[in-house]
Amino acid sequence: MSTLYALLFYFATIMLVVGLGLRIAKYARTPAPLKIPTMPAPTTRSGVFWRMSREVLVFESLFKSNKWIWVFGYMFHVGLALVLLRHFRYFIEPIWFWVNWVQPFGIYASFALLIGLLGLLVRRIVVERIRYISSPSDYLMLLLLIGIALSGMNMKFLAPTDIVAVKVFFLGLLRLQINELPTSASLLVHLGLVATLMIIFPISKLLHGPGIFFSPTRYQVDNSREKRHLAPWAAELEK
Repeated sequence: MSTLYALLFYFATIMLVVGLGLRIAKYARTPAPLKIPTMPAPTTRSGVFWRMSREVLVFESLFKSNKWIWVFGYMFHVGLALVLLRHFRYFIEPIWFWVNWVQPFGIYASFALLIGLLGLLVRRIVVERIRYISSPSDYLMLLLLIGIALSGMNMKFLAPTDIVAVKVFFLGLLRLQINELPTSASLLVHLGLVATLMIIFPISKLLHGPGIFFSPTRYQVDNSREKRHLAPWAAELEK
């Protein structure tokens, strides 16, 4: 079982890193033929920086458009961020001070993570216009994330596993060693779901995370009056 999960995580990591890298490279190469910043848009590069910062950190546009969806979405993303930061302790030794500091916040952030996911799932079921445009993959991604959250919380609050052995296992993977992995059912389910998420992430709608940095409606400066926007392929036609 330890060898199987070690190979699974090596494969999942390769798929995540290579797949995500290829996607980002594709986004970076894709031309933006039109000047289409969403108004009101900043007229300077520094303005774009602060706009993107607010979008990434507080989901500004979602807050302005729909408050209750913003609540569930923000609960999910902030909870996920804290939980991921808490999990750094399984990959480093000695543990950095800020990883120790975030541990109690990461524990209770799992509740915010789960509530946010359930709210977003209910939204897809209850809101007719959202249900109409939802595909099976939208539901499956939410269910996968809910499964990860529930299995992780089960290990923490109901059926604790040997986290020292889990850390030894993952530290071993970083050194290309395969150590014994506890055979707790909750742990195996949790790790299996996490590996599945890592594998499908580069081909899923969850790519809106890195994708926002390549959205012309967000990163473009509103200077169409001062400077003509011309895509490279259009410039070739004018020669």
